Amino acid sequence: MTSGPECRARRVLTESPADLLLERLADELGRSYRITDVDLFQVDYRLSVLLPLGGGDPLTGPGHPAWRCYDHQQPVLADGAGWFPVGMRGERRGVLRLAPVPEDRTAVDELTRIATALGHELAAVTAGTDVYRASRRARRLTLAAEMQWELLPGRSRDRPSFRLAGQLEPAYAVRGDSFDWSDDGTRLWLSAINGTGEGVAASMLTALATHALRNARRGGLALADQVALADQAVYALHRGEQHLSALVMELDLATGVLTAVDAGSPRLVLLRDGEVSEQVLDKQFPLGMFEGTDYQHQSFELRRGDRLFVLSDGVIDATGQHVRYGETALDRFLRRTGPMTPMDAVRSLIGDLRAFVAGDLVDDAVVVCLDWTGPQE
Repeated sequence: MTSGPECRARRVLTESPADLLLERLADELGRSYRITDVDLFQVDYRLSVLLPLGGGDPLTGPGHPAWRCYDHQQPVLADGAGWFPVGMRGERRGVLRLAPVPEDRTAVDELTRIATALGHELAAVTAGTDVYRASRRARRLTLAAEMQWELLPGRSRDRPSFRLAGQLEPAYAVRGDSFDWSDDGTRLWLSAINGTGEGVAASMLTALATHALRNARRGGLALADQVALADQAVYALHRGEQHLSALVMELDLATGVLTAVDAGSPRLVLLRDGEVSEQVLDKQFPLGMFEGTDYQHQSFELRRGDRLFVLSDGVIDATGQHVRYGETALDRFLRRTGPMTPMDAVRSLIGDLRAFVAGDLVDDAVVVCLDWTGPQE
């Protein structure tokens, strides 16, 4: 393996300048596999189009081989070309188009792993170059949206005991809604913020709360104390004149016990055995409303196969033709997401909301989907 074509391609990726990953990879694939056409298509912020890195026509049709590859996260061979999923640890970044593709199954497997290695390298270099971020947008982001997207940990994550995905809307103009997550192999922390205010001011308030929660979490504080620290940080700056709602959770990956603190939060909805129910939590004061709020946590146990949705009020309150989306339509739609992956469930719900309002959502909405698949080995 030290001198095989797959190993050489991986080495090229790790040694290439950040802005030349695709060019250097294309050169190596041409030498090793006689591939002459290499294109990277990244999914945009709305999860609705695949955009070529070097410019050109976006791919929008759901039946296109590129979208079949993206949706199923499997290579698709069609019309002499191969489409390979590009991502890392469950985070879907896009697809790699290669042509002509060798018919040899071993070569296809190697190219699939090379596309995954490209996903890892993209994640590693993106912080240091704008090449890939700038190519992911179908139109310009507002400043507030730019700040919100930079705040996120990603849009999806897979581990042996859970699968996770989230999305913000309106993607190119989101203001205050956000989510965050982290895991250390034994616990998963997940938070969702239902922001308030307009424009950059809303993004700044959400960023303050998010960084305060991260600071407390990384300092080893208990869940309720994490929320209390974020509450104090917001209150210290705004003295109660600005506040925001949050739901903060911690999942024990060995037992499935979920601990939650509801600070005037987004809704928590459970899909279990095909039935939808709201997980009722004790609503406490939003972050920053009062000085020295004493937050309390509560816990409940998830069953293997449970799915949780975290939904901000922008989902239920979405309005089309003077009619509210509402809980009945939401419950009916969530029930249909059972067979989908979390990312597909999130995309489908957002797509249904866009169709309902006949365009982009006016109010911010955050959707997060968490599947509990059982304790880790």
